Amino acid sequence: MLQKRYKGFLNTPCLWHNNSVHGLKQFEISSLHHKIDISIDETIRLGKYVERLISFELRQQDAIKVVAENIQIQKNNGTLGELDCLLLKDDKPIHLEIIYKFYLYDTSIGASEIEHFIGPNRKDSLIEKLNKLKDKQLPLLYSDACQKYLDRFNLDAQDMTQQVYFKAQLFLPYNNKNTKLKTLNTDCIAGFYVNKNELNNFKDCKFFIPTKKDWLIEPYSNVDWLNFETFKETTKNYFEQKFSTLCWMKRNTGTIEKVFLVWW
Repeated sequence: MLQKRYKGFLNTPCLWHNNSVHGLKQFEISSLHHKIDISIDETIRLGKYVERLISFELRQQDAIKVVAENIQIQKNNGTLGELDCLLLKDDKPIHLEIIYKFYLYDTSIGASEIEHFIGPNRKDSLIEKLNKLKDKQLPLLYSDACQKYLDRFNLDAQDMTQQVYFKAQLFLPYNNKNTKLKTLNTDCIAGFYVNKNELNNFKDCKFFIPTKKDWLIEPYSNVDWLNFETFKETTKNYFEQKFSTLCWMKRNTGTIEKVFLVWW
């Protein structure tokens, strides 16, 4: 499964190009589907898991040297934050923040395309993450507390550029799948989402519920598919616990799609 997850990660596009969103510069590299030959702790959360995939990806690049990863910046016995990655690309120092997210498009939230994208459980949003990057995570590099950590690697914050490696899978509403994105990368659209009532439109389909780390994977047919009734019974728990989950849906034609089943 590690290889499938790595391939799915590599094939997930960056959420925007260049610095077209909030002036945040995307870190863009082209990577081949290398065979991944590391072991990753299966108990770590998805965000940390993706960081390990990216660490492997970066180390396959001749032009890149990873200097340090996951640097905890501390002051007065407290943690101010963390720098995800310090690297040299073509000998130029870069501070890289790493993000991999799943966002759903809801026009009832906010007033702009970016503000419309929220987390599957409505607990977070794209705009909140962008603001956190711009106002908290990236400025950390220039703090007095951070410089002593940079000194260990003979780096100076003033000489560094800051970039984000922000990949995402986007999901549109079932009844509004023709939404056109103007700011974000349309290639990030991975599927659509449905609520409990809309689910009845897919009685003829089969379903599979991957584990959260397998949300990275591009769907394939050789899994234990559930018929509609079994799937509906299985997902009762999700609605009760107010937890949205990613599913694979197989139509009669054999077409497989990614679908978020949301509780709201």
